[in-house]
Amino acid sequence: MTDRGAGALRRDDSSFTVGPSSLTWDGDTLVIDVNEVSSLPLVSRMRGQIRVTPHGITDVELPLTSDGTHVWRPFAPTSEIEVDLGSGWQWSGHGYFDANFGTRALEQDFDYWTWGRFPVPGGSVCFYDAQRRDGSNLATAFRFSADGEIEPFAAPPSSTVRRSLWAVRRETRADAGYTPRQTKAMLDAPFYTRSVVRTKINGIETEGVHEALDLNRFRGPWLMPMLAVRVPRRKNWKFTD
Repeated sequence: MTDRGAGALRRDDSSFTVGPSSLTWDGDTLVIDVNEVSSLPLVSRMRGQIRVTPHGITDVELPLTSDGTHVWRPFAPTSEIEVDLGSGWQWSGHGYFDANFGTRALEQDFDYWTWGRFPVPGGSVCFYDAQRRDGSNLATAFRFSADGEIEPFAAPPSSTVRRSLWAVRRETRADAGYTPRQTKAMLDAPFYTRSVVRTKINGIETEGVHEALDLNRFRGPWLMPMLAVRVPRRKNWKFTD
């Protein structure tokens, strides 16, 4: 992640470019070209391409707050992905593409949330659970067919996943009596964790991407200076053509 100014942004009907990296929709596949420098402590060039091919594209949005200040948009929850970042970083498998939109900062409206997307036969399922600042809760579960059709379903019980390296609290959904567990670490931060979690949903064991976000920690004044180090700023970057 890199902060850039308005001069580094270009957008049209099929592409979105920020600095030297871009996303382009070719009609069938989202092509993500990456050309960046990673942050401390391992500063290195990251360059390559990611291709996300949806099985189906949805037309739904999920408001996360009653007044619509935050919205989750699952564009393609069931997809195929191909990654080629060079230097031995190549793989392919199941993937997804989604986004969050909002008119307020997340820490203004939420204390904590956890999200998970898990492949199942015929598509995928997603769980979104959150504790809002006003004391209300969000608890949703959706099943997506391979062609993008969506239906809500009764989520299995909430179950604890072992805390992350930064001791971020983690929960997901799992059949009664089953203990979900992390099988791969992806990102650990003092307020956020992303990982691959194995769980069981309606009798089916599956592994998917899981995240937990502690916004009470994020609001802490000690954290902002850390983010300034981890997210470099290139406010004067401009296109040369």
